[in-house]
Amino acid sequence: MPHSQPGGTGHLLQRTFFASETARVDPALYADAGGTPVRVERDCAVLSDGSRLSTDTYFGRFAAAYWQRYTDVGTVAVEFDYSCDDGAELTVATRASDISGRIRPLTVVGLTGAGRAVVEVQIDRYLDGGAAWFDLAVVGGRARVWNARWTTAVEPVRDRRVSVVICTFNRPDDAVATVGAVARDADLAERVETVHLVDQGTRRVADAAGFDDLRAGLGSRLDYLNQANLGGSGGFSRGIYEATAAGRPLTDVLVMDDDILCESESILRMTSFARFAREPMLVGAQMLLLSETTRIHMTAETDDLDHLTCADPPPNARRGVDALEFRQDVRVIAGYNAWWSCLIPREAIDAVGLPMPYFIKWDDIEYGVRCRRAGFPTVTLPNAGVWHADFHLKDVDDWSSYFGQRNVLISAAIHSRFDGKTISATVAEHIGELIVGLKYGQAAIELRAVRDFLAGPYVLADGGRAKLAEINALRSEYDDTRLRPASEIADLPVIPRPPAPAKKWERRVLVKRAAQQLLGRRAPGRVAIGADDGAWWHVGRFTSAVVTDASQTGVRVRTYDRATSVAQGRELATLCWRLRRQAPELQRAWREAVPQLTSRENWERLFATD
Repeated sequence: MPHSQPGGTGHLLQRTFFASETARVDPALYADAGGTPVRVERDCAVLSDGSRLSTDTYFGRFAAAYWQRYTDVGTVAVEFDYSCDDGAELTVATRASDISGRIRPLTVVGLTGAGRAVVEVQIDRYLDGGAAWFDLAVVGGRARVWNARWTTAVEPVRDRRVSVVICTFNRPDDAVATVGAVARDADLAERVETVHLVDQGTRRVADAAGFDDLRAGLGSRLDYLNQANLGGSGGFSRGIYEATAAGRPLTDVLVMDDDILCESESILRMTSFARFAREPMLVGAQMLLLSETTRIHMTAETDDLDHLTCADPPPNARRGVDALEFRQDVRVIAGYNAWWSCLIPREAIDAVGLPMPYFIKWDDIEYGVRCRRAGFPTVTLPNAGVWHADFHLKDVDDWSSYFGQRNVLISAAIHSRFDGKTISATVAEHIGELIVGLKYGQAAIELRAVRDFLAGPYVLADGGRAKLAEINALRSEYDDTRLRPASEIADLPVIPRPPAPAKKWERRVLVKRAAQQLLGRRAPGRVAIGADDGAWWHVGRFTSAVVTDASQTGVRVRTYDRATSVAQGRELATLCWRLRRQAPELQRAWREAVPQLTSRENWERLFATD
């Protein structure tokens, strides 16, 4: 039953904020007034006579299904401070959903005067799905609500602080903002042991405006490290290495990108969940789009290493939904969580070692899979999210596609069945599409990736720095990789793409397009194609195409070259034949190399390199 009391009832699990810290984020992600007169601030809501406010929102919900499935927390309390005008009554209703989204009432109570309300909610009927929240309504005057929290009297399984690891490369302002979001949150600060900020850029974070304030506020809890650029895997690995060094307090590790808009409440929820989970597990936040702040990139992610992909969501997960309209009621089982924000328990790090020295791409996925296979699953909390740069505004035709192709092959060799027939067919189809789509520069570096994978584990010896320079030099040999201002190109007819071929016919269409190109059956002249229409099966119909870059900042000119197409096709056939024939030996070599590659000693060697 509700009652008034001066303080909280137990351990803090999450807070209810009524708005973001920044005006660029729609407050409806936090609370919904339904058009009634309510004034909201970050930690406070003022309701006028006749108004109402619901926390059945993205950040307002309590992820009850996840708490029931993975913790022993059977009862939580919603508590908040309130004050009502004379004659005003504030009604508090707790409600819940089930797996299908049906809503059921839990409690309804009326409050007058002022005090602290505490309402218990049982976490007992959510196993397959559902969430809990509270709604407010006022009549007869005005009411104010603030300091709303969800707590429990249950003791945590692991009363442990967290080490935050952020790696950055030439984004000093972003890094300062992200660390600042952690540093200024008083509740979160109580849980943070150290912030390890690993700076690998030439534009140092230490020179950015606001850094001195960070250092003054965090004091000895800020561990600012400079090192040569070892990519994302090297930056995160350095932070994890330092956080788990001998003599440091036992902490979990929370890794975060530098270029996110950080909601500190999400971090608090992740740390809460990790403390109460029955068994140690990775706890991740969802990714919200930075340019479209109410849209969720994917509600959870998984991998299909047998087919070299992580593009498909797991069962019941959704991609690209608007959080103002979509409510995630179904509990989803994630395969991993990307490192825009992910908490890794210390037990997992001790069991599996440090990340692979991949430089960039697939390091977070491989680590999540490695942890999962070692008995440490991942939960992606549905009401915890950070905003990250949109993937659909990034063109895949850049130097990083080398690392993506090489590292997914390594990850598959380590963790999948690695069937030579399936792997070789998948690689042939993917790179074949690049060739047919006139992306000769990208095809060249991905062919190099396959060749380097075939060479064995020694290709990771330098952590990727020399390879980065090599790949950039190789890409520069192909004119189709050059991003040009659109003003360089004369106006051309824009050709929209026809309907996509059915999935089962894609390989047949690929062979057909390649044959048509070789036989000269291509549309003559040059056309323009928009970024969303730049699929291989469309671009490959033309002799030359000016394709808009996904970033919308320029264009690339893709022109058919028979000699390059034939040479790359032959190289692809040779490499795929070797993949198919050598799959068992490759799998054995890469699996045997994992302990050494992920050891503290190997990373110490890489960190020491100038």
